[in-house]
Amino acid sequence: MEKLKLITQASPWLILVCIAIGLAYALLLYSKKAEWSKTVNRSLAALRFTLVTILCLLLLLNPYLRQVSNTIEKPTVVFAIDNSQSIASTNDTSKIRQLYKELENLGNDLKKDQVNIDVQNLDATDLAKNLVTIPLNYASSNLSAILSGIKNNYENRNLDKVVLVSDGIYNQGISPVFQEYGFPIYTVGVGDTTKQRDIKLSAVLANKVAYLGNKFPVVAEVENVGYPGRSVNVYLSQNGQVIERKSITFKEDGELQQVTFLAEAKYKGMQRYMVYVDALENEFTKDNNARDVYIEVIDGKEKILVIAPTPHPDIKALKSAITKNENYSFDLHIPGITKLKNEKYDLVIAHQVPNIYRNGRDLLARFRKQKTPIFYVLGAQSDLRAFNSLNAGLRVIRRGRQVDAVTPIFNDKFNTFNFEQEKVSVFKKLPPASVPFGNYAASNSAQVILYQRVGSIETQKPLLVINELNGIKSAILAGEGMWEWRQEEYALNEKHEVIDELVSKVVQYLSTKEDKRRLRVYPINNEFYDFEKVVFETEMYNELYERIYDVKVNLSITNEEGKATTYSFTPTEGSSRFEISGLGKGVYKYSATATIKNKNEVSAGEFTIKSLQLEALNNTADHNLLRQLSQKTAGKFFTMNQTAALKKAVLDTRRPNKLHSSEEIQEMIHLKWIFFVLMALATIEWVIRKYQGSY
Repeated sequence: MEKLKLITQASPWLILVCIAIGLAYALLLYSKKAEWSKTVNRSLAALRFTLVTILCLLLLLNPYLRQVSNTIEKPTVVFAIDNSQSIASTNDTSKIRQLYKELENLGNDLKKDQVNIDVQNLDATDLAKNLVTIPLNYASSNLSAILSGIKNNYENRNLDKVVLVSDGIYNQGISPVFQEYGFPIYTVGVGDTTKQRDIKLSAVLANKVAYLGNKFPVVAEVENVGYPGRSVNVYLSQNGQVIERKSITFKEDGELQQVTFLAEAKYKGMQRYMVYVDALENEFTKDNNARDVYIEVIDGKEKILVIAPTPHPDIKALKSAITKNENYSFDLHIPGITKLKNEKYDLVIAHQVPNIYRNGRDLLARFRKQKTPIFYVLGAQSDLRAFNSLNAGLRVIRRGRQVDAVTPIFNDKFNTFNFEQEKVSVFKKLPPASVPFGNYAASNSAQVILYQRVGSIETQKPLLVINELNGIKSAILAGEGMWEWRQEEYALNEKHEVIDELVSKVVQYLSTKEDKRRLRVYPINNEFYDFEKVVFETEMYNELYERIYDVKVNLSITNEEGKATTYSFTPTEGSSRFEISGLGKGVYKYSATATIKNKNEVSAGEFTIKSLQLEALNNTADHNLLRQLSQKTAGKFFTMNQTAALKKAVLDTRRPNKLHSSEEIQEMIHLKWIFFVLMALATIEWVIRKYQGSY
């Protein structure tokens, strides 16, 4: 429904003026005797009168056209269906299907009453066309997500109510009772609220990473319902072989016991272990008697060596920061005091090496020749001439033997790795570090992380820089006093966070090897659930390491039994990903090959697929939660046998239609159809005059 109204800010008397101008113009032009008939003359006068009058109205009055549009929105009822696996495992599916059939009949009655119907389930699929055939196979229950999704989708729309059909069990997200929705929720409770007899593995706890040859703990939490006084065996196995077995006895009903296994990391790579418990008679379900745990076994840690002429408190500060990460090992070598291990190190920290005592200089030269990344820390014992000759990324021209006391200032333009602004502010509160007094010059390839501030003056002298030249990385800290920084930070915040994170990120930058492969195929995650698609990202480069596309890639996926499946795809600029679905749980190895510029390139790795098993952890319906949800939202709770009462409540509380009005105001002079009307009037007049032999 639309309403049109003409409005103007000028006096309506101007309309008469415009009519008079149009009439005068037409009379002046067509009052003389013409070569054509009076009828034609009057028609031409009328055309000119209309044209001039309209133009005059548009120019003098500048009228506006007000258009009001009204639309009626019918109310909508949404059926929110919990289609998780627990619905099928704890209910008679024939009764569930019958319930869905009755809901479908309710939907038909609502449509007759001019009410829109929508159906949504846990995986956000709209199944309004066939409610009865909704698959009850979703691997998790997130009731707050489905209700929040409805809230977002129907914001500012005429949402009447939501009918939620569920057992009240949720195992992801927060409790739906804790959120505000703004619409009534009528809940239909299904499932059995009586606790079923069951032995289940509630959780399996283990570190994600273990080191080859080390032993690591696996902790299983076993819970019983209805089996007090019974004993069961709990097993840890790998590849079908039992590693360890333990027996436990439950003293009372509902008791939870922890069982700790100690396994040895014998094989490198991602390893799958299984923890399972004996099944007892009359268990409600055996699906929760076994759980998998995945451990990544790596061959050793990143080895970091500190070379120093003498002990120093900064070395302890560095060690404390670095060894927070279990992937790093830390060795200290003081020439003449400690013996150097026969190891291949991934990073060397040269603490005041080279120095005035010449300690460690030969060792430093050896690591430089091996192109090992080096983190230089300067101090009072440093030989700056020898250091400058290394071209490490920073030159320090010292003036005498004086030192400056400087505080660190973070370089806001540094972006190789990020720091939160809140953490950056901590640097200004740290005590001064001792640095050589003199001139500082960073090389063109260096990036400054920290500058020096002397008193209240912020200088452009670098305090901490990183550098990469000819593929060799280095870092330089131009002073000593890090141990005092850590102490002050703890005094301020009762934690060592900012300085340790700074050291950790510098060490990570230095120890990370640059990937020079021209073919890189990798899964976007290391772990997937068995209901998810495995997504591979593909990157290909030419000799200049420019991204290229449209090269065929062959991808081979091998499962734990050694069975390989091969796929082929061709990445394009708009689509560089490849998806695979239907893979079962386990550890998979993959190998991708492609021919780039007549050279065969290979990229390999592994990924893990887990079974979520959330739906097997709890099989007791929670109708109290559904009652609370309905009570909070001014809805009602019904059991699955009360569909007649549900139908009456839904139909009797129909929300009225919603009227939406929109108003649009336009200047008529900007309307296109006005232009075409004026053009038509002028054209018709010209054609008639032309036809009658005049201009």
